[in-house]
Amino acid sequence: MKLIKKTILIALLFAGIGAKAQHNPNDQINSENWDIVGGVDFKIVKDTEMQPVFTPEIKKYANKAFELEGYIVPIKDGMKQTKFMLSTLPINQCFYCGKNGVPIMVLVELTEPIKFTYKTVKIKGTLKLNPGNAMDNAPISLLAAKAI
Repeated sequence: MKLIKKTILIALLFAGIGAKAQHNPNDQINSENWDIVGGVDFKIVKDTEMQPVFTPEIKKYANKAFELEGYIVPIKDGMKQTKFMLSTLPINQCFYCGKNGVPIMVLVELTEPIKFTYKTVKIKGTLKLNPGNAMDNAPISLLAAKAI
């Protein structure tokens, strides 16, 4: 659980303040749906609390089917994954290192496991927005999701 919180915190801190990643642009996933997710901002309330600020555009998709293509960032070890972060960049592009920044990420909870891959996966699930403390929970999730 601590790994999930650390992963989410790191992703939010860098993605929320618009860090520029140095990466292979050919690997970057760009889509309208990622642009919608990337429009979410964060307000630091205190050292231990950061609140997501959801745009009207993403609120339109709350609790509705939403599709994203991206790269699996595992939360747990194993070749079969049911709960992971979905990213716009592959895990092998060291986005946790120094000046590379962190790409936008969404928590995914699948109904059926899929095999880990370094290639992109397409996921469709119910978009959930969590207005709570972003340091404790992922602000954006795809729940009851399936690989398509």
